[in-house]
Amino acid sequence: MGSEILLLLLGSVALLLWGVRMVRTGMLRAHGTLLRRALGSAARRRLNAFAGGIAGAFALQSSTAVAVIIGAFAGQGLVSTSAALAVMLGADLGTSFAAQLLALDVKWLWSVLLAAGVPLFLTAQTDRRKGTARLAIGLGLILLALSQMDHAIALLRTSPVMAMILQTLAAEKLLAFLLGAVVTWLLHSSLAFVLLTLTLAGSGLVGPELAVALVLGANAGGAAAPVLSLAHSGPAAKRVAWGHLLIRGGAAVILLPFALPLGDALHAVFPNPATLVAMAHTGFNLCSSAVGMPLIDVIGRLLERWIPDAALSADAGAPRHLDPTVLDSPAEALGCATREAIVLGERVSAMLGESWNAIETGDPLRIKAVEQADDAVDRLHEAIKLYIVQASRAEMDQEESARAVEILSFIMNLEHVGDILDKSLMELAEKRGRLGLSFSPEGLAELRAFHARIMETMRLSLNVFTTRDMGLARRLFADKSGLRAAERDAAQLHFSRLREGVAESLETSAIHLDMIRDLKRIHGHLTSVAYPILEAAGELAESRLREREAGLRPPGRDPGVAPARA
Repeated sequence: MGSEILLLLLGSVALLLWGVRMVRTGMLRAHGTLLRRALGSAARRRLNAFAGGIAGAFALQSSTAVAVIIGAFAGQGLVSTSAALAVMLGADLGTSFAAQLLALDVKWLWSVLLAAGVPLFLTAQTDRRKGTARLAIGLGLILLALSQMDHAIALLRTSPVMAMILQTLAAEKLLAFLLGAVVTWLLHSSLAFVLLTLTLAGSGLVGPELAVALVLGANAGGAAAPVLSLAHSGPAAKRVAWGHLLIRGGAAVILLPFALPLGDALHAVFPNPATLVAMAHTGFNLCSSAVGMPLIDVIGRLLERWIPDAALSADAGAPRHLDPTVLDSPAEALGCATREAIVLGERVSAMLGESWNAIETGDPLRIKAVEQADDAVDRLHEAIKLYIVQASRAEMDQEESARAVEILSFIMNLEHVGDILDKSLMELAEKRGRLGLSFSPEGLAELRAFHARIMETMRLSLNVFTTRDMGLARRLFADKSGLRAAERDAAQLHFSRLREGVAESLETSAIHLDMIRDLKRIHGHLTSVAYPILEAAGELAESRLREREAGLRPPGRDPGVAPARA
């Protein structure tokens, strides 16, 4: 019996978290662009920023989501640290208003919301309608989870183990505070933990003092969650997260010793335990906002000293377009990844262009520059790949999934091109320079022409990826046979010089042929961008070899009959 009650409670909490997530993703997919634009615009003025944070968190049911959005704006220099902190303080109050609404006796609405949301989701044809349906389903799941939680906690009222745990927490306010902070940090949702506390209090299992301690812990843990979410962002975004933790978490720690008088005072005004919890959450965020708003300029300046801006660098491996605020919207996230993939392509194109100077001159500095460029390419490739993996956690339709695979394939091929340039071509260039060898004038001209052809393929490959134009894709694919002919011609000319005994060709033969081979490998990686486009259009055969064999078979011969022996 006890295990069944525990499973029911854990399942209710999981359903509550999923409902909160669906509300957030539904709102972002239906109105994400408008919401981000409104937050960015509101953040230009102090009071508007505060009001924008309230509205944003109320809509998204998550102050952490608002922190990620406004942190990205701060990281891009669109809002100041103090304005971003004003948004965050408003977001804290917005989540408490959401808790107030869900504390009302409206749990019966779950069936109405699900009955309306599910058919709308199944029949919706646009992202906005699907997002609205998600929003309704998410709210319905939250109310259903609260109903199931009420049932589970009602059964726990007679449990001696639960009574002992709650008595221990009531006697140790610090332990209760830490429990609330850690669980909220793990859940990444102060709203979810406050609703759980509200349900426990409504069942009579949690008294006023313990409720206040748990609410304070939930607010401290809710302030710690954005610090983790923005840990890999720039200094400006980190300042927002740490400033928010300083204000909200600091206020929670300061008020913890006064949990008993605060609980008694709230109980005198709000005798209903569930209302007491909701008002404690709202009252705390009102107080922290009232104290924090006048101090945000001072705190902002302190944080700028503590977390200074990083020195400007020309690091080509630093992504510029991978916006973390749109990860819940696959179409926008894939757009960001596409823009960054084009940047990666431009970096590799620049590497390819610089590689010829290194090949021709054997200059160690030019060779080193190409090697360093490959390190930046590797970092940018990794950033794009991880970003697409994060975006794929949201629900993607078939077209979005196919595009994600295309982008991953494209950047992987670009990364391979960078590796060939760095680890093979540049080693050959370094070897020629170290040994003091020279290509024959004819051999050098052939390599230059072959390299120029690969540069042209690089340009065409980037255009195919960007436009997905069928005509360009056909041109890129057809270039494979042309390059094979160019490779044969270059090899024949080289062997002719060997037969003639040209000294430079004899000395550099292995290097010359290996460079041709590496450039051909690069060409193969670049032309692969055309494959998914042609395959989607039904223009790419499953086995080109079989068709070729069929085309070469003499007419009239049965493929199933072996030829007669002579």
